[in-house]
Amino acid sequence: MTEIIKRKKALSVSPLKASQTIGAALAFLGFYRAMPMLHGSQGCTAFGKVFFVRHFREPVPLQTTAMDQVTTVLGSEDSVVEGLKVIAEKNQPALIGVPTTGLSETQGSDVVMATKQFRQKYPEFDAIPVVPVSTPDYSGCLETGFAKAVEAIIRTLVPPADQAGSQPGRRRHQVNILVGSSLTPGDLEELKDMVEAFGLRPVVIPDLSDSLDGHLGEDEFSPLTIGGTDVGELNTLGDAAATLVIGPSLNKAADSLKELTGVPDFRFAHLIGLEAVDQFLAALHEISGEPVPAKLERQRAQLQDAMLDAHFMLGMARVAIAADPDLLLALSDWLSSMGAETVAAVAPSNAPSLKRVAAAQVKIGDLEDLELLAKAHQAEVLITNSHGVETSLRLGIPLLRAGFPQYDTLGGYQKTWIGYRGTRQICFDLANIMLTLEKGEIHPYRSIYAQKPEYQEAEQHAPTTATPAGGLQH
Repeated sequence: MTEIIKRKKALSVSPLKASQTIGAALAFLGFYRAMPMLHGSQGCTAFGKVFFVRHFREPVPLQTTAMDQVTTVLGSEDSVVEGLKVIAEKNQPALIGVPTTGLSETQGSDVVMATKQFRQKYPEFDAIPVVPVSTPDYSGCLETGFAKAVEAIIRTLVPPADQAGSQPGRRRHQVNILVGSSLTPGDLEELKDMVEAFGLRPVVIPDLSDSLDGHLGEDEFSPLTIGGTDVGELNTLGDAAATLVIGPSLNKAADSLKELTGVPDFRFAHLIGLEAVDQFLAALHEISGEPVPAKLERQRAQLQDAMLDAHFMLGMARVAIAADPDLLLALSDWLSSMGAETVAAVAPSNAPSLKRVAAAQVKIGDLEDLELLAKAHQAEVLITNSHGVETSLRLGIPLLRAGFPQYDTLGGYQKTWIGYRGTRQICFDLANIMLTLEKGEIHPYRSIYAQKPEYQEAEQHAPTTATPAGGLQH
């Protein structure tokens, strides 16, 4: 079992983690006509907005309760009530999410109570769902905040089976899919393609592939999200044939959904690598009763060929990874399947899934820890987000960007990592990086018995003379 080394430093040097608050806001952005309202100061929200805009290169709807020194001391619940009223009155969103920040949590603000006060004071907005969630940014990371928001959405908006009159399997072609924060919009598009290939209808929660995939809408401007899962779909989850859960971070959310609806679920740690995708497709075959489509069979054969081509470069490769737990587990598993070794593994926060990482140790820490471990264990390549560029330069080894944020290149948010096609592309990307290190390159072989070129024979028969220093010259 992997050894987990906990933090001992009093501060973060070159921080790795993004806050829980940002993770929760990202989950709310996966719903149609949604608006996250961060309960904190204007600076907290502005900082998160910068992260999102630089990563997705899209306008991102984000509001704030704008706590100041007065509300921080005297109480901030009124700010939540009035903020909800303004957003509901002005924008008529389909969903308002209220994640907390470190400031409001330290102040002791109760967003659940504030939401109840809003309902009592403004009953005319009862049709607009409001989901409060506690996500202090001094604990956890983006992944945990995302998972908390998904769980809160399910607990708040999914009706219990006995109240809704739902029945598992009534919609025999519908599958619910709970997705973790490690999946990109490109991953979600690939995921939906695989599910639809079996004749099934996926309801993705939350669906960033429809809201933050980088498309131009018909309207010139929208203050709300322009895509994502319709909030009304949450009422149908109890009638689905099954629920697919991608990522261990969503286990609590999956438990809540199963408790409310009784729909059976299939849980997967990740969808990177031949074995992981095989298991996923086997589940889709079991749910739908349909055979695996020919196009997926061909993609599997293409991945096998790519693995064969890349194993010269990736076999025995020494890799250092820093990422949130779900992504760290996925990448280390895949590297192990390719014969590579994860010599340094760093996560921003602890999680049960880290005990399954294919590495001797996992350090709970920051990018300074990654740098020290990578140097000590002679890593050949780094895998982390764009904050790892400076670490890569100092160590003099290449960087493969993964995770959030990626702000120094275009298209990182849309890259596909999962499925046969995504795994195939990772094989090529990392193998090409290793080729720059001249690893796996097959150099020409010349037999000692082969006839020597004329210029070598001429050089060997050239006369030599003594030099004044006693040496020889031609």
